[in-house]
Amino acid sequence: MTEPARAAIPSYDGIADGDELPTLPLPAITRQTLAVYCGASGDHNPVHVDIDFARAAGLDDVIAHGMLVMAYAGRGLTQWVPQALIRSFDTRFLAVTRVGDRLTVRGRVVEKFVDPDGARCVRVALTVSDQGGQDKTSGIAVIALP
Repeated sequence: MTEPARAAIPSYDGIADGDELPTLPLPAITRQTLAVYCGASGDHNPVHVDIDFARAAGLDDVIAHGMLVMAYAGRGLTQWVPQALIRSFDTRFLAVTRVGDRLTVRGRVVEKFVDPDGARCVRVALTVSDQGGQDKTSGIAVIALP
C-alpha cells in the first residue's frame, strides 16, 4: 500500500487551537493484519490469533493488539509531521478492537505553547474510533513546529 504524500510541515504561526489534523481512515482489521503484527511486534499472545484461546478467555473472537491501535494513531501524526518533531505521545486504551473493525484516526490541536527550552509546540488530542464511532484509544501528543 502506498502512503499518501504528506502536505508541507505546518508552521507554528499558521496553526490555531481547534485546527483539525488530516483524518486517516484505515482498512478493516483482518486476521492477517493481526498475524503480521504479532511477528513485527514480538507480541504472540494467543488472544490475538487463536480463536479457541480467545473464546476460552470469554471473547467471541480474537482481538487486536492495543499497541497496534496506538501505532495507527502514531501514523496519523506522522502523516501530518515528520516523526522527529514528535516530542511526546501518550495514549489510553478505551475499548477492544475486533476483526472487521474499520478504524479512523482523528486529531485536533488543543493548545499552543512555548516550552521551557523555547521550542514552539502544539498539544494535539487524538482519537482512534471504529466504524460505529466507538473510541478505541484516546491520546495526547506534543509536537514541536517550525
